[in-house]
Amino acid sequence: MTENAARTARRSRIAAHQRPLPRSFYDRDTELVARELLGAVLWCRSSDGVAAGRIVETEAYIGEHDGACHAAAGLTQRTRWLYGPPGIAYVYFIYGVHWCFNAVTRAEGLPSAVLVRALEPVHGMALMRRRRGDRVLERDLTNGPGKLCAALAIDGAANGARLDRPPLSILRGEDVPDADVGNSPRIGITRAADWPLRWFIKDNPYVSRAPRVAPRRRRTHAR
Repeated sequence: MTENAARTARRSRIAAHQRPLPRSFYDRDTELVARELLGAVLWCRSSDGVAAGRIVETEAYIGEHDGACHAAAGLTQRTRWLYGPPGIAYVYFIYGVHWCFNAVTRAEGLPSAVLVRALEPVHGMALMRRRRGDRVLERDLTNGPGKLCAALAIDGAANGARLDRPPLSILRGEDVPDADVGNSPRIGITRAADWPLRWFIKDNPYVSRAPRVAPRRRRTHAR
């Protein structure tokens, strides 16, 4: 089976009626949630239709001690949903241009989340093209956090939304074997830039950027 045929077959198996991940899925260490979100499906229903993509790249942001996490600034109006219960959306605006989607993790009051960095489109391709532009290549529709939010019409209105029910949900999808998963430092940050908190599906064409090599040492939660 060719790579394109395999992707088509996989898409046919990922149906919109699959069950959302339960809120208990997110009530765990952020690194584990980030790894296990690979293969799940981010699904969004809007007034003009449904679009969805298979999660192929994530990053963990693990609390106030993480200089790259918004929680490093403490509890503010902007970060209040980051401190919320697990299994809700934290959506923020960046560079005055892009929205970024995160799934909040761990117990309420422990600010941490998983940034979804890239998706493989599985439903609503025509709708994504209308939103992103007809000339955009398929692999470029959702291969970045701002791109995927534009393609799925995710914006600040989703802030605080539960992820186990419409209009914005993360569906169970298919498990990804450990052998197919890569790990590296996070992208586009200057603080805690060497922490290996990015996970991605190896050789997937929708991953946003080739990885840097992860350092040997690991960081753990400061409780």
